[in-house]
Amino acid sequence: MYQRKGIVMRKHAPAQRWTAACLAALAVLLAACANQGDDVKNLIPEREREERVVNLFSPMEKTDPDAENIARTASDLTVAMAEDALGINVAYKTYTAENYQDKTYDEVALDRARSNMDDLYLLNPDTILTLGAEGKLMDLSGLDSAKNLREIIWTANTVDGKLVAIPQEVVAYGLFVNKDLFDQYGLALPETPEEFLECCRVFKENGIETPVGANRWWLETFVFAQAYADLYNGGNTEAEIAALNSGAARYSDYMRPGFEFLQTLIDCGYIDAEKAAVSEAIEAEGPDFLAGKTPIVMAYWGAANTETAYGKTDFEMQVIGFPSSRGQMPVMPMTGLAVGANAEHAEDAAKTLDVMVSDEALQLYAETNRVISPSRNVSVDCVPALRPLNDRIEEGVYVLGSNAGMKVEQWGNTCLIVRELLNGATVDACMASFDRLQDAALG
Repeated sequence: MYQRKGIVMRKHAPAQRWTAACLAALAVLLAACANQGDDVKNLIPEREREERVVNLFSPMEKTDPDAENIARTASDLTVAMAEDALGINVAYKTYTAENYQDKTYDEVALDRARSNMDDLYLLNPDTILTLGAEGKLMDLSGLDSAKNLREIIWTANTVDGKLVAIPQEVVAYGLFVNKDLFDQYGLALPETPEEFLECCRVFKENGIETPVGANRWWLETFVFAQAYADLYNGGNTEAEIAALNSGAARYSDYMRPGFEFLQTLIDCGYIDAEKAAVSEAIEAEGPDFLAGKTPIVMAYWGAANTETAYGKTDFEMQVIGFPSSRGQMPVMPMTGLAVGANAEHAEDAAKTLDVMVSDEALQLYAETNRVISPSRNVSVDCVPALRPLNDRIEEGVYVLGSNAGMKVEQWGNTCLIVRELLNGATVDACMASFDRLQDAALG
């Protein structure tokens, strides 16, 4: 492993095996040269065949480098399956921003994909949409594994008629709550925005300085839950999205209630806007949540399964949906593995991905990481803490945090505009930002 400008590069064990094989092959080659002359050149195609490498760019957890990272382990198991099946060596290149002033992972991923620096990429939803629209990602709809995908994957990751990314898990965000603290103050887990605010008021009045731990990435989950609860669960989804795409409806009208809710949280001191604006996910709010000082944080499904986040707590933890007019609402953006359309090893990368997201590999991944699988043929039991969130998802109640069918990219843009609010912008100014984005998309 070596590091250069924040990029960590790591080769799997097959790299060492290949070095040993090269030395052995060289000895054989030198011996053969003495007697077999032209036969030497017959070894060259075999060597080239064995040197098949796929470069994978992905983020790396750094909250606790010494802790077991089950999510990484699960992915590694599927990579090993692909290597064994195809005779390919997957080389990891990873990046994690050290602080809020560094380039984000998304910015680095965009630069690398546009420059064809890697073959296979793990991408966030906004990056998927951007690179897909630019034609930088391969169409994966022809892969054998694609036919087993849930409809939600096709909806979220299809750009201009092309399926450009496939995840190894369906990412669901929820509220991670300290159930012991709710019980201590006689509070029911909140269903609506009004009930959530009342819980925060009670916590604040009982000496809990900041009831909600927040960071600069995930407060948009509150906005999505309130903005799109009816759009995705009211039976009129296609028509409402068509109205947004034509300009007959405005994104700002959908988003305003969620931003007004966040402004109330800021004004009442229920979240620390100044701290959140410069905080990385989990690292800032995690210690206080685990110590029982902060009763509520927001995170993704897998954070309940791994020791790098909230997999082991000294209190009863439950993961519920975000408050909305339709009750607790899971928010589901889509990450995904994508292949660079012009990557050096694009063909081998596509074959590697096909193995990694096959039902066999996804069953192994889901059983290891205990997550929602993108394949409709794969399911596993979730940990008890996740059952409230899982129950809503199984009922078909959720909102999408990313949807390639919307002309305005959702996840990344909303995140950035929430940061404007954290840094002092008014709700009206934030709504004007949405209007400008929509006008630009329609123009």
